[in-house]
Amino acid sequence: MLKRLPRPNGHNHLIATLSPEDQALLEPHLSDVALDLGMVLEEPGQPIGRVFFPVSGVTSMIVSGSRNQRRIEAGLFGSEGMSGTSILLGAMSTPNELRIQVPGHGLQIRTETLRELLQKSPSLQQHFLKFIQALFIQTSHTALSNKNGSLEERLARWLLMCHDRVEGDRLLLTHEFIALMLGARRAGVTEGTQILEGKGVIRARRGEITILDRDGLEEEAGGSYGVPEAEYERLFGGGEGSS
Repeated sequence: MLKRLPRPNGHNHLIATLSPEDQALLEPHLSDVALDLGMVLEEPGQPIGRVFFPVSGVTSMIVSGSRNQRRIEAGLFGSEGMSGTSILLGAMSTPNELRIQVPGHGLQIRTETLRELLQKSPSLQQHFLKFIQALFIQTSHTALSNKNGSLEERLARWLLMCHDRVEGDRLLLTHEFIALMLGARRAGVTEGTQILEGKGVIRARRGEITILDRDGLEEEAGGSYGVPEAEYERLFGGGEGSS
């Protein structure tokens, strides 16, 4: 099925699209890292010690309310992105949490080392700052979708975004986890999943959702899906073509 984001085999797309000079500057300082399910890459208010470039898997940016501790996903990224956006903007911590929601592997670099490299190469910094633009557009449209979209539309959009970032068409996700990410009741997610399944666009099993009809799922998402993906393509290049 056609996906909207690039999935370079065995590479992080941000690193793969660097100039040869900036790749040569960055790569000696990178090391492999397993991105296990539930691994926290950034904790609220804590110094960011390492920056991660996923090669596979999906990372969620989770926002928590200080009073009632409600949690909702504000954005996500996979091999098209990186953690440490606060570092790029000159901060050393963030009030948000970054957590692995689909396991994979990636590359990591010490924060201080990355800061030194950014000072050496303005082009490296500009390249990574473009990802902040892409992520900002994504989070803006997440806010719009949460305000105006039905639960079925929001669920369809979120499944498409996860589908863009994984291999194949199978997503290992529980209804409880999806409810957390969407800020919805678990019963509502179950109902929304049943509606999408009844339309033949997905197949749902315990802890697993399979995308059956990508085009149909995009129709269900309506206008809530597509603009952030087009912005990323504008900034960094097109999608994979087919999975």
